[in-house]
This record gives sequence, C-alpha cells and structure tokens, in this order.
Amino acid sequence: MTEPINILEQYGPREAMEYDVVIVGGGPAGLSAAIRLKQLAAEKGQEVSVCVLEKGSEVGAHILSGAVMDPRALDELIPDWKEKGAPLNTAVTEDRVLFLTETKSYATPSFAIPKALTNHGNYVISLANVVRWLGQQAESLGVEIFPGFPAAEILYNEDGSVKGVATGNMGVKRDGEPGPDFQLGMELHAKYTLFAEGSRGHLGKQLMARYDLNKGKDPQTYGIGIKELWEIDPAKHKPGLVIHTAGWPLDNSTYGGSFLYHLENNQVAVGFVVGLAYQNPYLSPYEEFQRYKTHPAIRHFFEGGKRISYGARAITAGGLQSLPKTVFPGGALIGCDAGFLNTSRIKGSHAAIKTGMLAAESAFDALAAGRQGDELSAYPEAFEKSWLHEELHIARNFKPWMAKGLVLGTIMTGIDQIVFRGKAPWTLHHQHADHESLKPASQFKPIVYPKPDGKLTFDRLSSVFISNTNHGEDQPVHLTLKNPSVPVDVNLATYAGPEQRYCPAGVYEFVKTDEGKDRLQINAQNCVHCKTCDIKDPTQNIVWVTPEGGGGPNYPNM
Repeated sequence: MTEPINILEQYGPREAMEYDVVIVGGGPAGLSAAIRLKQLAAEKGQEVSVCVLEKGSEVGAHILSGAVMDPRALDELIPDWKEKGAPLNTAVTEDRVLFLTETKSYATPSFAIPKALTNHGNYVISLANVVRWLGQQAESLGVEIFPGFPAAEILYNEDGSVKGVATGNMGVKRDGEPGPDFQLGMELHAKYTLFAEGSRGHLGKQLMARYDLNKGKDPQTYGIGIKELWEIDPAKHKPGLVIHTAGWPLDNSTYGGSFLYHLENNQVAVGFVVGLAYQNPYLSPYEEFQRYKTHPAIRHFFEGGKRISYGARAITAGGLQSLPKTVFPGGALIGCDAGFLNTSRIKGSHAAIKTGMLAAESAFDALAAGRQGDELSAYPEAFEKSWLHEELHIARNFKPWMAKGLVLGTIMTGIDQIVFRGKAPWTLHHQHADHESLKPASQFKPIVYPKPDGKLTFDRLSSVFISNTNHGEDQPVHLTLKNPSVPVDVNLATYAGPEQRYCPAGVYEFVKTDEGKDRLQINAQNCVHCKTCDIKDPTQNIVWVTPEGGGGPNYPNM
C-alpha cells in the first residue's frame, strides 16, 4: 500500500540506495539466493552488491515451520554445513503415521508408510534457528541484511519493469498522519529484485495481479499451520521421533492432519494443519488443534510438560498446477512466495533454498552479461530441469486427491504413488480458490468446542502472549478493509462471522455498539502475520499490508 501522497510531498523525496540485487524477505529462500549470489561473485572475481530486507525484528523472528528438513538443497548450497555449525542436530530416527478416531489410533505398518512420509536422512530442526545461521553465513560473505525494515511498496520503472522497493514509513500515527518520531521510508533500487516473502506475500500478490502471473494456472490453495513448542518429561522424549496423524478431530471431508517432532533438549514441536478450502464456517482450526492434543495417543507426551512457544503461518500448498509464472521484468518470485512446497512430504525449506539458488544463478549470469530489468527466463527453465521439478511433478496429484476426502483420497493417493510412482498419465486440478469454498452458516450446526484447561489446552490470548507478538499501539491498522460494512452485512449475516474463528490470534471479534448493533473489532496488535484472513475471507474484503518494521511475533526456536 502506498502512503498518502501528502506525506511524500511534505517529507520527500525518499533517500535511495542502489544495489545489483535486492531481496525481499530473510527466510530460507531469500538468504540462500543472497548466499549463492555472493558465492558466484567470489568464484568469478566480480563484485555484486546484495541487500536483504527482513520485516521481523531480527532474522528468524517471523520464521515458523514444523519442521523436518531434507538437507539436499543445503548440501548443494553449503556442502560443509556440518563443519560450519548449521543447527541440524537431530537426525530422524523413526517415522510413525497414525490414523485417529475419537478414542483410538491405528498405526500404519512401516512397510506401508508412503515414501513421501519416510524421513531417513532428514533432520528435525527449528527452521528459525537454521535461518539465523543462514543469515550469519550471508553476512560473512558481504550481504547487507536490514532486519526491521519491511518492503511496503513496489517501485516501477517507466517501461513497467520493477525498479526495486520502498520500505515503510516509521512513526505514522493511527490516523495516518506523521507522529513526532516520524521517519520517511527508503527506496532500494536494483537491477533485479527477488521476492521471498513466504506464503501469501503481500507484494507477491500485487505482482501476480499486475503481470497476470496466474494466467492459465489453477487457483492457489493454502493451509494454516498452527504450532506449539513444548518441553516434555525426559522419560517420554525420543530424539528424532517423527509422528504424523490424519483423521480425528477433523471429519472425513476436511483436509488436514498433525505433526509431532522430537527435537533435542527434551523439546517437541507439535502442530496441526487445516486446509483452507474447508466449507463449514463454524470450524476453528485453532480449537481443532487444541482438541487434537487431548487424544489418548497424543496427550501422554505432554502431561507433566510445559508449553514454551506458540505461532501460526499459512502454507502455500497448490503444487505445480497452481505455481504462477515466477519471472517478470526486473524480478522473480522464489520460495513460498511462489508456492514450491511439496505438500505430500510436508516440506518446503529445501524447495525454498533450491529456488533461491536457481534464481540467484540466473540473476548473476544476467548481471555478468550487462543486463538489467528484463525477465530472468533462465530461472524457470533451470527449475524445469531440476530435481525439485521432478519431485513436485511426482507429488502433483496428492492435494487434489486428498481434497476428495480422507478415505477416498488416501486410497487414490496410494494408487497414484505406489502403482504409478507419481507418474500417472493424468494431472488433477484445483477448481476453486479457498475463499470460494466457505458455505453459508445456515447449512451447518455450530461446533461446540471444549473450554481450555490451561494445562494441555489453551485460549488464544495466552497463546499469542508466548509468541512474543508486539505492534505499536498507535500505528495504522495493517489489516485493512476494502469496505467496512461487509464484515457485518455479509460475513456475519451469511457466514456467522468466520474471521473470529479462522484467525488463530484473536485479531477479529464482533462486539455490540452502545446502540446494540454489531461491529467488527480488529485487534491488530495480536496479529502473528499468518495471512489466513487475507486468504480465507469469503468476500476477499480483508487485505493484509505491512505494519511498522519489527512488529509481529518474535519466535524463539520455532
């Protein structure tokens, strides 16, 4: 979102800095691209200036993932990562896949566990800590990293190509006027700009619209992943144990499942993913996650333990069919900003690293040839020849099959993966965007969720508290409404106000005015930047924009 023009008229022009490559987002994709650019420059004896903008207060502050990591791409990027101290400390020792009913669990025999869910050679990690380490590697190579500076606006050249980005203004009051500590944002100009904002990047979304990057592609589909970090009884801790479940508490028609990963230091990461194509507006992914922890096969891990941290993040899950065109004049989309996650493997960090590398190699070659501002066509061409494309092609039918229900989806995925080895002569397609899937509340009964006990299950606000989320109270609300009447007139009237349930942070609540009328209250200070509202709002009336730099969660070890 561009700031009101009067601010630029009053305080402008903005200071500008020039780089060869500007990278938006300090996650695994962005940092890997930066590292690869500097590696190539050193190998070829050339100078390439690289800058990374990160909206979190520090590198890793906004990074949340399961996570089990396939080190294949990291092996290519930094072959001696072990010697350099990368925090991949816990090798996977055992895979378990469970189907849950309300009271029972059924383990999949080891020989029948799908190849996509076997993790021999992979590592249970904190992706936030791996990203912090990648940031150190990037800085040691000369990459300039600016945490606390979100890219708020795309800048364009007169020919329509991307010129770079501008960071958000600081010290703007809630009414949009400059406050006493106001600072104008900066412009960062680049020959190429790489966008690595993660799932549902707000600038990536604008680029897709401006350059029609989704033309001929399936609608993108997403999930919400909600995660907690626990310290558990050492007697129950099994470093490297990886558990995935499907089934209860979700019904057969709702895509989703859980993960429970044992890290080092008696810690476990537990999380729940719900596909955002669900139909029932009364469904609450947050409450489904809390309910899941009460299952007899799961709860014993946590009894006597302590919850340490909490967070949530959207997941771009459409696969190859929904992958947009990744290049446009002057830049490219990498990582989850484009949607390279392998849903069948529940893994995306290796894909983010690989796509960052491929885009970097294309950009370096273009710079060496004296080019700038054009399309880096070598990047998608290299992707199509890569092991990552082969991997995603094998997985392409997983999400469409699973969208047909747990039982049928499991059977057909088994046929697709075991009989055809992922190379069936057909490709299934996504038919609808997630926001189109919600049905009127009149077609459903409200779901009554158990009250949290404060030991195993918790309410939203106590959860947000341990995500270390903070936003300045007086800054403009970054969850904007195209039409302020729609939440009450449409969402509440037709869908029973689903935003108060799909948000995992208590941002949205309907309250009564003094006149007894309904009003949507937006508690923007609670926002953990998961982007679910931007995706699932049935009227697409909510638009997430960048808050002031450094705002949002501060995830430790997530």
